[in-house]
Amino acid sequence: MPIDRRHPREIRADIRGGKISGHTSGMGEGYVQANLAVLPKEQAYDFLLFCQRNPRPCPLIEVTDVGSPEPVGVAPGADLRTDIPRYRIYKDGVLADEVTDVTPYWRDDLVAFLLGCSFTFEWALLEAGIDLWHVKHGKNVAMWPTSIECRPAGAFYGPMVVSMRPVPAGQLSKAVTASARFPNAHGAPVHIGDPKAIGIEDITQPKWGDAQHFDPGTVPVFWACGVTPQAVALKSKPPFMITHSPGSMFITDLPNSSLAAL
Repeated sequence: MPIDRRHPREIRADIRGGKISGHTSGMGEGYVQANLAVLPKEQAYDFLLFCQRNPRPCPLIEVTDVGSPEPVGVAPGADLRTDIPRYRIYKDGVLADEVTDVTPYWRDDLVAFLLGCSFTFEWALLEAGIDLWHVKHGKNVAMWPTSIECRPAGAFYGPMVVSMRPVPAGQLSKAVTASARFPNAHGAPVHIGDPKAIGIEDITQPKWGDAQHFDPGTVPVFWACGVTPQAVALKSKPPFMITHSPGSMFITDLPNSSLAAL
């Protein structure tokens, strides 16, 4: 898949205009991508506390003012109602709709949370010479809920979700080191090797995203994932929640270097 090296403003304009409706892996080279979770003000404090208690899957990078769809800290002028390729609407823990524009669902009492995304550290993996099969072939990354429980906060509880990338055994240390530089984009892997050790029974059947190809000598590597709030929504059943669709992220104006710890 060709890497999209345009500025995020140009990519967001295409998303808003309906020209892009799929996943965003490989887009906005060098810029931070973000997961989205939107909740009514009444649930916002509990979710903020949930993110603070679970920074690996839910690293906070922006919280909007009540009722505002503009993430002024990371992309002034952007609109979180229209600038993500695909959204999901949850009602009482049930997936109620999947749309390309959430304007009809937006309310004056909503608070939007943007969370760091592994698509940020993928650039570091590529720069380290680690081949990413899903980027190369235009696929979405594979994701699963796990047996690792998040630390609960108020009304929110549920399992950690992970994303997985096959990495050659000889490059595992590079993958750990490269991703560890980005703690606000999930950081280092949470597990390497046997998927059953974290409750994943079939590595060929992801819950979200696309199945990955394993070359000989590659090892499954699992990172905490920002789809965790969606698994939490299914478990804890908030009355109303808007999220991105897995793999369809918000591309910010922040350079990846702004999230690098080292």
